Amino acid sequence: MADPSSYRPKPGEIPDSPGVYRFRDEHRRVIYVGKAKSLRQRLANYFQDLAGLHPRTRSMVTTAASVEWTVVSTEVEALQLEYSWIKEYDPRFNVKYRDDKSYPYLAVTMGEEYPRVQVMRGHKKKGVRYFGPYAHAWAIRDTVDLMLRVFPVRTCSAGVFKNAARTGRPCLLGYIDKCSAPCVDRVSAEDHRELAEEFCDFMAGRTGTYLRRLETRMTEAAEEMEYERAARLRDDIGALKKAMEKNAVVLADATDADLIAVAEDELEAAVQIFHVRGGRVRGQRGWVTDKVEEITTGALVEHALQQLYGEETGDAVPREVLVPALPDPVEPVQQWLTGRRGSGVSLRIPQRGDKRALMETVERNAQQALVLHKTKRASDLTTRSRALEEITDALDLDSAPLRIECYDISHLQGDDVVASMVVFEDGLARKSEYRRFQIKGRAGDTQLWHGTGQDDVRSMHEVITRRFRRYLAEKERTGEWTDGEEPGAGTPAGGLAEPPAHTLTEDDGRPRRFAYPPQLVVVDGGAPQVAAARRALDELGIDDIAVCGLAKRLEEVWLPGDDDPVVLPRTSEGLYLLQRVRDEAHRFAITYQRTKRTKRFRSSPLDDVPGLGETRKQALLKHFGSLKKLRSATIDQICEVPGIGRKTAETIAGALARAEPAAPAVNTATGEIMDDTEEPGQATGSPGEPVSTGADEGRGQER
Repeated sequence: MADPSSYRPKPGEIPDSPGVYRFRDEHRRVIYVGKAKSLRQRLANYFQDLAGLHPRTRSMVTTAASVEWTVVSTEVEALQLEYSWIKEYDPRFNVKYRDDKSYPYLAVTMGEEYPRVQVMRGHKKKGVRYFGPYAHAWAIRDTVDLMLRVFPVRTCSAGVFKNAARTGRPCLLGYIDKCSAPCVDRVSAEDHRELAEEFCDFMAGRTGTYLRRLETRMTEAAEEMEYERAARLRDDIGALKKAMEKNAVVLADATDADLIAVAEDELEAAVQIFHVRGGRVRGQRGWVTDKVEEITTGALVEHALQQLYGEETGDAVPREVLVPALPDPVEPVQQWLTGRRGSGVSLRIPQRGDKRALMETVERNAQQALVLHKTKRASDLTTRSRALEEITDALDLDSAPLRIECYDISHLQGDDVVASMVVFEDGLARKSEYRRFQIKGRAGDTQLWHGTGQDDVRSMHEVITRRFRRYLAEKERTGEWTDGEEPGAGTPAGGLAEPPAHTLTEDDGRPRRFAYPPQLVVVDGGAPQVAAARRALDELGIDDIAVCGLAKRLEEVWLPGDDDPVVLPRTSEGLYLLQRVRDEAHRFAITYQRTKRTKRFRSSPLDDVPGLGETRKQALLKHFGSLKKLRSATIDQICEVPGIGRKTAETIAGALARAEPAAPAVNTATGEIMDDTEEPGQATGSPGEPVSTGADEGRGQER
C-alpha cells in the first residue's frame, strides 16, 4: 500500500480548469479515470486524511503510486475523453458494466446492392439499419418470419446468394414466396431495395399508413371478385398485426425515447434500458456492475449513458432519454448527447403519466435483474466456499462458519417491536430454520421503547438471550456434545451441514427447535448491537460462538470489544455473503412487523362473536358510527340494526364487555413478561429479494 502523500502534487501544480485525471499503480497501470470541472478541487479531495475517506476511495489512493491529468476546454470534452480512456485502459476502480452477452439486433444491410435482413451482434457497421436490441435472437427470427410474407426481402448469406445466381435456382424461401428471389432476377435491384425500405419503415414504427393501404387494396380486390388476392392481402394484414402485437404500444404519442432504470445496493448495481421507438418497446438490454467506488445514482446513470451512446450517432440517440436521477452537473452530459445525435436531446426524470408508469416497469425489471444476478452468484458452490473462507480469515475464526444465524430488529416508532432470525448453512438460506420473535421487554419498560435510542440494543440483548436460553435447555435435555460430534462436523462436500444424531427427537427424527447452535452470529448493526449480543451470550456462559455485526452505512464488520471495524474489500465474496444474510434478516423482520401491524389495525372484538359475518359487522359499525358507541349501546339499541336478533345482540354485548384489555402476567422474580413467544418463520420471497425501508404512509418511519 502506497502513502498518498508520497505522490501528491503541490496545489500550485494542479490547474484550476476542466480536465481528466488518471491514477496509476506502481507498475504504471491505470487504475482509475475521472473527470472534473476543476482538477485542483477534485484532486484535493483524494489527498486528505485517510480516516476521512470512504473505504473504497481509501483503497484506490493507497493502491495508486502516481496521478496525472490532461486539461481540456469544456466539461463536454472532459466527458468524451473520460469515456475514451475508460474504454482504452479498463481501470479496475471504475464502474464496469458486465454484459453477460452481446445483445442481438435486427439489421438491414442497406449499403449492399441487394439489402439483406439478418441478426447482428457486436459493433455497429456503416450502411446498416439497426432495430433493437432484443433480449433473444429467436424473438428477431419470429418477427422476421411473420414479416417476410409481406416484405419478401433477401435473408440469405452471400455464399447462398451467389450459388443461386450461378445455378439459376432460388433457395427454399424463394419457392414458398418468402423471398422475392433477386438472385434469379425475379425482381430488379431497385424494386428489391424499395421492399427493404418499406420493411425498415414498418420496423421504425410507421405502420398505420401501410396497413391502411393494404386494407384498401384488399377491399378493392374483393369488389373486383379477385378473392384469392383479397385473401392473401387479408393474411398479410394479419401477419403484420401479429408482428406489431409483439411490441405493444406503451406511449400513445409515438414517442422515440430510451428509458434507463437503476436498482442498487451497497455492493452492486443493475441497469435496465427500454428502447421505445414510435411509441412501442423495440428492445431491452441491461448490465450489472460491482460498485468498487463510492458512487451516486446520478453517476451510475452518467456511466450508463457513456456505455450506451459512446459509439452511437444520429438516430441511434433518441430525442428523449428518461432516467431515475440526473448526473451532476447535467449540462455537459446533455450537450454531449446533443452532439452525438446532431440535434437536441431531452434528458430528464419522468414525473407523471404514461412515461412515469413505463419507468416503474423498467425499475421493476432492474430490481429483478439484480435479484437474479445475486441468486445465480449465491448458487455457485465454489463462490460459496470462497466466501466462507474469507469470513473465516477476516474474523479469525477457528473453523468455517457452516451455520450462520443473523438477527434483525424491526419496529414502527417503537410499536410492534419484533425480531427475526434467519439461518444460512453452507452459504445457502435454510428457510425451515427461520424464527420470529415478539419483543416484550420488562414490566414497566413501556416508555423505554420510545425515543431513547436504545430500542435496537435492548431488543437485540433480549432476543439473543431468549434464543440461546432455549439452546441451553435443549442441550441439557439431550446431553452434552460428545467428542467428534460438534456442530458442523462431518459435513459432506458441497452438502448442507446436518445436526448431530443425538439432537433428534425420538418420535419423528426431526431436530428440536433451537437445538443446533451456529458457529457465527451476525447482527444487523454496529458496535452497540454487537456488544449487546456478546453480553447476552456471556451472561448465559456461552463462549464458543463468534459474534459480529454488519453496519449498513459503510458495510463495515464490527467485532466485540474492537474500537475499529474490519473492512473487507468491496469485491469480497465474504462481504457479499454477510450482506446477503443481513438483507434477508431485514426483509424477514419487516415482513413480520407489517403482518402484526396489519392484524392489530384490522382486529375487532366483533371477530370473536360466533355467527357474526362481515356484512352484519359492517351494518353494526355503520349504524353506531364507531366501536366505542356500539360498546355503550344497550341490547335493545343493538336489536334495532337490521339482521340482528335479541340473542345475537346479547352475544355481541357480552363479547364487547369481555374485550377490555387485560394486564400481562409478570414473573415476579425476573420482572419479565411471561408467555415467551418464538414463532417459526413463514419464509416468503427469495433470499436477496429487494426490501422496502421507506416510510409507511401516514404511520411514520419504519425500521
